[in-house]
Amino acid sequence: MSQETPSYGGQAVIEGVMFGGKHINVTAVRRKNQEITFLEVPKRDKSWVTKLRKIPLLRGLVSIIDASAKGSKHLNYSAESYAEDELEPEDLEKEKAKPKKKDEGWSLGMIFGVAVMGILSFLFGKLIFTLVPVFVEDFLFKNVFDNYVLHNLIEGGIKMVLLLVYLWAISQTPVIKRLFQYHGAEHKVISAFEAGEELTVQNVQKYSRLHYRCGSSFMMLTIILGVIIYSVVPWDNLWERVIQRIILLPVVIGVSFEVLKGTNAVREVPGLKYLGYPGLWLQLLTTKEPKDDQVEVSIASFNRMRELDAAIEARGYSEASVSGGILDPAKG
Repeated sequence: MSQETPSYGGQAVIEGVMFGGKHINVTAVRRKNQEITFLEVPKRDKSWVTKLRKIPLLRGLVSIIDASAKGSKHLNYSAESYAEDELEPEDLEKEKAKPKKKDEGWSLGMIFGVAVMGILSFLFGKLIFTLVPVFVEDFLFKNVFDNYVLHNLIEGGIKMVLLLVYLWAISQTPVIKRLFQYHGAEHKVISAFEAGEELTVQNVQKYSRLHYRCGSSFMMLTIILGVIIYSVVPWDNLWERVIQRIILLPVVIGVSFEVLKGTNAVREVPGLKYLGYPGLWLQLLTTKEPKDDQVEVSIASFNRMRELDAAIEARGYSEASVSGGILDPAKG
């Protein structure tokens, strides 16, 4: 029997998986000695952030920036774990023997710094991906015709090609391939849970690595809807076009987020489920079939997140419900 769709979200990190629950985000990482360790970070949104999340269009931008900030922190934990495992035993013992400094660990300043870097990386990447196709299209087709809507369509096509080539190219590297395998494992776990299956490696592996609610659908929507939104406002020259793209970028993000929510809501309606298919097709590049040990890590992360969520709700949620704010990694 199928269970009610949870509000949990997942995100693959270099050698592990992060799942975000109602009250806590949990990253599980497979260490070199085959142990699974966790980074557990309670969700503590400011009241004004919570209010912004309820405003249509604006909530999309807030959610994407928030995900970039939190994702960077968990990605950093995964990378640090990997680097630590690469140390020789004697070097690792030396590191552990060193006295802890006041600024070591996940201090507020470090959290803020990592979050800011994550946000800036997202915004910079999105800006570059938005503007490069503009210059390429203008260089190739500037004097071919005058119809700005047609220029926008070609720009969207160039953007799509660049996205597909970029994803294919990075997926050939060992590190990104493993990242995409963990991404596929996260999707399988969510699908198995939604179907009411017991979360075992054998059960989870039966499910598709593609999932309707994946952020890959968001990337595809920003390209498709961007063509439509940019065509509403005419431009006369290259620099007007560039300025228009920068100004309308938050609008494209906001509208794409709302449309994604809409397609998720109607995915069970016959005929309307096909609205989400472009995103599923893109996942053929952004996910890979995971190995059993990767699925095991994903299951561990998901179960730990649900366990902590349930414990927090059982005693009443507050910012102090999980002691220590940001917990030290605990061995599973």
